[in-house]
Amino acid sequence: MKKTSTLRLVLAGLFTAMGVGLPIAFHALSLSGTIFLPMHIPVLLCGIVCGWKYGMITGIIVPIISSFLTGMPPLYPVGAAMALELAAYGTFIGILSRRMNIIAALLGAMLGGRVVLGISNVVLMGLAGKSYTFSAFISGAFVTAFPGIILQLVLIPSIYLILEKNKLLDKAV
Repeated sequence: MKKTSTLRLVLAGLFTAMGVGLPIAFHALSLSGTIFLPMHIPVLLCGIVCGWKYGMITGIIVPIISSFLTGMPPLYPVGAAMALELAAYGTFIGILSRRMNIIAALLGAMLGGRVVLGISNVVLMGLAGKSYTFSAFISGAFVTAFPGIILQLVLIPSIYLILEKNKLLDKAV
């Protein structure tokens, strides 16, 4: 295993721990996860820093580990849909950030992840005998999550620029 592979694995573990820990911190401060989306930030950063494969795996396991440790999100159907959504975020941002500027990559990943969330919710809720309407999708993925979307649009590029300025991205990729 190359040094960079080991570094990426360690960083992915760190981002996974952050993905589980940030929602706990947000809830301790009475900040809603459905509004501020604290799991998304470490997964998006993992995809940028470690690449799409690590971002995807981190995205899959963060909501599952969180569900087992804290009961949030409930594993089915919410946690399963979130695992697919976050996997999409980690994958898309990992691929797009190598091909375009960070803002465009982030917007593409955010939209792609939300499409995956919508499709996942239709399928998983349907299997659970519940309906999932387009208005529920728009409300949850965009309206309720608007503060989290803004938080991501401010934090992710800012952190990216700090990492890039200090040449820290070169060491991981």
